[in-house]
Amino acid sequence: MTGKIAVFLDRDGVLNEAIVREGRPYPPKNIEEFIIRQDAYVVLEQLKQAGYYLFVVTNQPDVARGSTTREQVMQLNTTLASALPMIDKIYNCFHDDMDRCDCRKPAPGLLLQAQREYDLNLPKSFMIGDRWRDIEAGRAVGCKTVWLNFDYQEAQPKVFDYVTVSLKEAGEFILRRTHEV
Repeated sequence: MTGKIAVFLDRDGVLNEAIVREGRPYPPKNIEEFIIRQDAYVVLEQLKQAGYYLFVVTNQPDVARGSTTREQVMQLNTTLASALPMIDKIYNCFHDDMDRCDCRKPAPGLLLQAQREYDLNLPKSFMIGDRWRDIEAGRAVGCKTVWLNFDYQEAQPKVFDYVTVSLKEAGEFILRRTHEV
């Protein structure tokens, strides 16, 4: 199978700090709460230099729930893309579970959309996420999965290829695998 190789990254909790309340992660609501991880620029630059396409795939159900707007999410995405210009594209799902869409992770719709648009080789690609939904979406399309385990008080993925608590270590794992893919 040919095609380009990508690294898919969840947004909240992976590229920026999640807001953790009572052991559960939540997205930042505004620019003041939006803190990009210190190591994100270096890690993404290394991955880009190694030849990977970089895609953010993010669930934003608070839009469907009415507690934030698309405009607020897009403002945060613009801030992220400005700080991390090596990102090729940001894909959003604005639905909640009850919408039963194919883009809300763990459904793989966002990854499949990127695959169609960029001719990606998904089995040679990677998904980095901090929640079980991220890991399952990656597994559903055959990506290698890297779980950032922050001990959230919620369901955790059962199967993944690598686990760490550091985006830097996640990037190092992928870079070590570069010669294998």
